[in-house]
Amino acid sequence: MTNFVPDPEKRSICLPLCTNKINIWGQIILEQNSQSKTIFTKHPPAESCDVAKNTRIPCGLPDISTENCDAINCCSDGGQCYYGKAVTVQCTKDGQFIVVVARDATLPNIDLESISLLSKASGCTHVDSNSDFAIYNFPVTACGTIVLEEPGVIIYENKMFSSYEVETGPRGVITRDSHYELLFQCRYIGTTVQTVVVEVLPLGITPLSVAELGPIRVELRLGNGQCISKGCNEVDVAYDSYYTEADYPVRKVLRDPVYVEVQLLEKTDPNLVLTVGRCWATTKPNPHSLPQWDILTDGCPCRNDNYLSSLVPVGAFSGLDFPSHYRRFIFKMFTFVDPTSSQPMKEQVYIHCSTAVCTTTGGRSCEPICYRKSKR
Repeated sequence: MTNFVPDPEKRSICLPLCTNKINIWGQIILEQNSQSKTIFTKHPPAESCDVAKNTRIPCGLPDISTENCDAINCCSDGGQCYYGKAVTVQCTKDGQFIVVVARDATLPNIDLESISLLSKASGCTHVDSNSDFAIYNFPVTACGTIVLEEPGVIIYENKMFSSYEVETGPRGVITRDSHYELLFQCRYIGTTVQTVVVEVLPLGITPLSVAELGPIRVELRLGNGQCISKGCNEVDVAYDSYYTEADYPVRKVLRDPVYVEVQLLEKTDPNLVLTVGRCWATTKPNPHSLPQWDILTDGCPCRNDNYLSSLVPVGAFSGLDFPSHYRRFIFKMFTFVDPTSSQPMKEQVYIHCSTAVCTTTGGRSCEPICYRKSKR
């Protein structure tokens, strides 16, 4: 078995984690000059370290101490440091992805032979494996990696996923296999190297008790606050008051700003974050009716609109008890046009939004990432 380990000279960063129905565990270490800073640490549970000796993969340098083994979230029996039943992603300063996948990382267990990267080209399969682990090692520019650019940051992003068997019956299609999907990044910020891992299924989140489960209620309303003093900021006061049911239908001039707020109701958990996926307009109350016009997609302003919508941050300064329970955005008023006659339609406009509730437990981010420049 090839020994792929985090080399202190390479300043690699790892985030071991368990997938699907196993809790997350691991740490993120950011390298800044010659200093390391632990951002998040949670030691692996004992059952994750229960790995048969004949399938163990060494972790760390041969003479690594038990303390240092624990510090990089590997398992130690007092004499050997080895990877546990998890998925470990490492980025190195010399531009390599190292990914170690444990068969027991999912329930049911993942088929290690079914795992693929974005590209299936030569060199993009596992470089070594045994019955319990598969090891991937490839340059950050290979195997279909997408290169993303942010100010001062170069990001290399790839995805690992598994195929699964489906069964077709007379009235439906099912599968009983684990579907595994993991998006991971190496982020190079000057001399800093950072690993980012995003799971399709939310992990590392403490399940809610039965008493906390229940329906989620969301309200969409329009702000109508007006500036009445010199130097007033229209956006700051727009959400001081709102139209009531008696005010509808509200009349707006074309290109006038429309101040939209979506609020999570009847919840008092500060760890809950309301997220907005798609927001769109129709001429009928039915959200599935046509025509439609997208205002937000994936929580971001729709880029094919000549008058780009804008997101309004809602933070502690807002004075709200639970700022994370709100989403606000602004779009410029429009009217639909008949595609046949090219004439403006004299119809009312209805606004709809799809929403979800996210949790910040485990250090995860619930914020959308808008307009990253990407290239291959």
